[in-house]
Amino acid sequence: MPITPATATQTSSNGTADAILLELVDENGVTIGTAEKLAAHQPPGQLHRAFSVFLFDERGRLLLQQRALGKYHSPGVWSNTCCGHPYPGEAPFAAAARRTFEELGVSPSLLAEAGTVRYNHPDPESGLVEQEYNHLFVGLVQSPLRPDGEEVGDTAFVTPAELAERHAADPFSSWFMTVLDAARPAVRELTGPSAGW
Repeated sequence: MPITPATATQTSSNGTADAILLELVDENGVTIGTAEKLAAHQPPGQLHRAFSVFLFDERGRLLLQQRALGKYHSPGVWSNTCCGHPYPGEAPFAAAARRTFEELGVSPSLLAEAGTVRYNHPDPESGLVEQEYNHLFVGLVQSPLRPDGEEVGDTAFVTPAELAERHAADPFSSWFMTVLDAARPAVRELTGPSAGW
């Protein structure tokens, strides 16, 4: 697994772990500062930059990820292929490609921008708040997955009908339907009408 600030405990010169910083933005997505990751998610939440990736196989099935049980935010729930936060100054596209590889062990064979969406989703289980300006990406995955067990509990490729069944039966992230609905025009363009998205 690649070692990055998101996957390793880094120690500063005074012996304390370095904080993971997020990029704070205004309502137009303009950077206005930074905040420590956990602090940015404390109620009422600070608006910060994020990304969400939706990858599909050649049959037009969406790759879902079940978040690992050890994650502090929304553990064990199903969500889109990959989501996260760019480092301050990192392009969202680069962050999306980086984290997809870090979490799932694959590089998308195609990755395209699919717009942005702004939302405010409290997580009832953890009490944390997702105040995010989210950059959306859609793409194709054509390589075998090699998930990092510390990040990913399980994966599944699903059709729209299978997603509806799973969504009715299993817990999903609070932001999942918001980001999926916002990405749907790009998803339909990528997968074509026969896939049913």
